[in-house]
Amino acid sequence: MAVGQSVPRVDAYAKVTGQAQYVGDLEPKTAYFAKIVRSTIANGRVTSIETGEARALPGVIAVFTCFDVPDIQFPTAGHPWSTVPSHQDICDRRLLNARVRVWGDEIAVVVARDRLTAERAAGLVRAEYETYPALSTPAEAMAEGAPCLHDEKPGNVIAHTSFHLGDGSFADAAAQPGAVTVEADYAVPAVQHCHLELVHACAWMEHEKITVVSSTQIPHIVRRVVGQALGIPWSRVRVIKPYIGGGFGNKQDVLVEPLTAWLTTKLGGHPVKIELTREEVLGCTRTRHAFDWHVSAAALPDGTLLARTYRAYSNQGGYASHAHAIAANAANVFKQCYRDRVSLDSESYTVYTNRPTAGAMRGYGIPQGCFVTEALTDDIAYAIGMDPLQFRLKNCVQAGYVDPHNGITMHTYALDQVIEAGRRAIGWDEKRAAYAGQTGPVRRGVGMALFTYKTGVYPISLETAACRMTLHEDGRVSVQMGATEIGQGADTVFSQMAAEALGVTLDRIDLCSTQDTDVSPFDTGAYASRQTYVSGMACKKTGESLKRKILDYAARMLNRPADGLDLRENRIVDETGAALLPLEDAAMEACYSLTDSTHLSAEESYHCTDNTFATGACFAEIEVDLPLGRIKVLRLINVHDSGRLINPALAKAQVQGGMSMGLGYALSEELLFDENCRPLNANLLDYKLPTAPDTPRLETIFIETDDPTAPYGNKALGEPPAIPVAPAIRNALLNATGVAVHSLPLTPQKLIEHFRAAGLLGGASHV
Repeated sequence: MAVGQSVPRVDAYAKVTGQAQYVGDLEPKTAYFAKIVRSTIANGRVTSIETGEARALPGVIAVFTCFDVPDIQFPTAGHPWSTVPSHQDICDRRLLNARVRVWGDEIAVVVARDRLTAERAAGLVRAEYETYPALSTPAEAMAEGAPCLHDEKPGNVIAHTSFHLGDGSFADAAAQPGAVTVEADYAVPAVQHCHLELVHACAWMEHEKITVVSSTQIPHIVRRVVGQALGIPWSRVRVIKPYIGGGFGNKQDVLVEPLTAWLTTKLGGHPVKIELTREEVLGCTRTRHAFDWHVSAAALPDGTLLARTYRAYSNQGGYASHAHAIAANAANVFKQCYRDRVSLDSESYTVYTNRPTAGAMRGYGIPQGCFVTEALTDDIAYAIGMDPLQFRLKNCVQAGYVDPHNGITMHTYALDQVIEAGRRAIGWDEKRAAYAGQTGPVRRGVGMALFTYKTGVYPISLETAACRMTLHEDGRVSVQMGATEIGQGADTVFSQMAAEALGVTLDRIDLCSTQDTDVSPFDTGAYASRQTYVSGMACKKTGESLKRKILDYAARMLNRPADGLDLRENRIVDETGAALLPLEDAAMEACYSLTDSTHLSAEESYHCTDNTFATGACFAEIEVDLPLGRIKVLRLINVHDSGRLINPALAKAQVQGGMSMGLGYALSEELLFDENCRPLNANLLDYKLPTAPDTPRLETIFIETDDPTAPYGNKALGEPPAIPVAPAIRNALLNATGVAVHSLPLTPQKLIEHFRAAGLLGGASHV
């Protein structure tokens, strides 16, 4: 059995020894370096660009401006293509932009023989602008008279959606005898992915075909978008994705590949590369969406949740990217965690502003939605004087839950077990009792937060994947997946699945980590925690197909029916398990037989038409120093129902990595901007990521279920660990101090102001 075992990562040796090849290792040494010239305003229009000094600098090959590029608008979001025009992504980007919509917008590009010359020349390009007021927030962008960022969206609202569930209204619920209501505003900021490898691509031409080597999560989608951006057939683009150093959703956007590809077409096919600086990555690529909410809840004193309302404003930034998909997903968690007996009303806006463009980031809107959902849950439980864990047990969704809008079904259920496991692990009851009625400057508290998370994007969007396997003469099997390894361990899991489906040992599997859109099977890429579920089914299906072919051939060799044969542990065996033939003997004969030469391979695709929910919770214990406004996290426990674990050790590593991201979201991470929407801390000194001394012991508990829709009972795990940490810490703060903070991050300055407002510290309040 390969599935279910904690085998070492198949890519570990290559990565730790330096054998793994990244974009920088594959780009030709003769490649020119392209440096993007960025706008020094956030909102306006380029009226002229002076490039004479830059062109005159020795070593400069060419300078192109926003007035030189094709007048083609294209999308950048890493979504599957839809043949239905209304389902396609918004095309609002050009290779270079004369209409400036973000600080640092791409307005020109310098190509030189080396990086230093390109950077010097870029500094010599001078632009003149017609400047408009910078719009920092959705409220400013939606205000009457605000400048329109995109003519296609007057009023700057990209989309507005709403839904109502239930037979009554919030007013009906609030009017019930004894009903208690809570109403408040909540907010979360823009944060960055902070992947280790920078955004990096290189392109060249051979025989009218453009090859792009890119650090991307979505090679097949990049191929399509490059074709769209250049106005050429998609088949004229080849994308190679080598090993990549993390993405977390930022590389689920098409970032620099179209411009890189266009430049090589303008320079006779010569290789051209673009590698952004860390400052550019943090300030000029994609961020997690900032949100503002106004929400309310009504409950009875016995803990019955009656009704809630939800109004969200998602700050999209200057370009659509993934646009309203994030806000729509954030609203999902509000309805998918709890049962409102009377009504639930939801309304969401996604709004263009002049902040950096927001896109996909681990959790895809659910970390934001989970924060407001779980903060409000604790606040209403606090208002009625009920233990928030008991409140959740009473009101959480039950087994068999079906989303009323998209039909996604909770095929397996362990949310009650998740809550009880976390309760025992952190000593919830004992610590809530011990920490009641605290006084003094240092206090402790425990908090929790739930989440639900779907697995993949069906039925909202296409889910399809393919796999190819080939049996070699020595009995080894090569596996090609269109699905991408981005550091999460996908290659290892697919290797285990392939071995399991075939009936061979893991050491017989050779999985290619590089995707090449000219030769790799199709797959939409690494996002939505989909690959083990969707691509895994393609892997299993292909393995079973190849196994049938092997057994059919072995049956001819052995002159016996194939139905009585099996492949186990690299041997053809009969019904009793007795070995009849080594796999390598059958493989050699199949390749070189003078009478029956058959090259044994299989390729299968899988069109997924199902989905399922993973669920879980985070439990946090913290210590709060009131005068310093400092939170010290003492314990952090994530409990997950992610179905059956394919590789328990990798699963644990995934969870701990996600918890670390959630810790930064809770306590320190926030992109800051001045009044002109210019990023103030787009570097790893001023952008406060948690470090090793900031990180507590990260504990993981799995409640395994066996989901019937999955290849091996597995469900989403890649993104869920990052979701519940921030609200759990926030709710622990509420338990420790009685102070409800409605925004992230929980920085010392913010906490001290809230403590003063609550009368826990001396001095005036500035909240």
